[in-house]
Amino acid sequence: MNAHDTRDPDAATAHAALASGQPTLLVEVVSARGSVPRGVGTRMLVGTEGVRGTIGGGHLEWQVLQQAQALLSQGGAPAAGWPLDWPVALGPSLGQCCGGALTLRFSPLDATAVDAWADPPPRLRLQLHGAGHVGRAIVRLLADLPCEVLWVDERDKEFPSEPSPSHIERLVSDSPEAEVALGRPGDAYLVLTHRHDLDLRIVEAILRRGDFGFCGLIGSATKRARFEHRLRERGIPAGTLSRLTSPIGLPGLTGKEPAVIALSVAAQLLQRTSG
Repeated sequence: MNAHDTRDPDAATAHAALASGQPTLLVEVVSARGSVPRGVGTRMLVGTEGVRGTIGGGHLEWQVLQQAQALLSQGGAPAAGWPLDWPVALGPSLGQCCGGALTLRFSPLDATAVDAWADPPPRLRLQLHGAGHVGRAIVRLLADLPCEVLWVDERDKEFPSEPSPSHIERLVSDSPEAEVALGRPGDAYLVLTHRHDLDLRIVEAILRRGDFGFCGLIGSATKRARFEHRLRERGIPAGTLSRLTSPIGLPGLTGKEPAVIALSVAAQLLQRTSG
């Protein structure tokens, strides 16, 4: 674990922490009422060499880390035994404006806890076509989110030299449109390749599936109109065409820098696929 990695810990991280042999505490939100920074099920791992996760930051988290480090330094169970529950009223106890209350549970990370660890479902499943500037910028944003990404491009050298996180899989394909078949019902698709003819083939494959949760195509309104004309000629129904999102990105956010486009598109994806 890094000094403090705020990404939510997953099962792989928990296994690695246990395998390291370093004493590690599991801190969980086990009950919550009213306005609180993070909800029930939020987990944080606190070890002698670092922290993974966050229960919301602020004074509450500072107090939690102090408590956890004190427990680790004791080298054994507290007088009350494990697990140790800590009820907190955020307003009276910590002077925070949230006003809610929660209970935090401290327990050693052991084999039983790791074996029972269940990762939450990904917030987003995405097939991303294109490893150019915008594609790379989007992947950088998704690197810290609980999602599953299949990142497809014809050009192996377009992928960055540094490895991607385990939840972002790279696929070099001579026929990217054929990879659309790998998707699952409800998946999101983003199409932003280096050629319009390739974009068209991929979009057509997605629309013919019909079971997509989101289909986004980079480009202008003019590009969308041309694609719609060609896709109608190929028999794509008007109702399906209306589900194509193009241009992509949240309305009102301007700027054509890759980072700006990526921020806008990532926010749009989360907005469209939440709930």
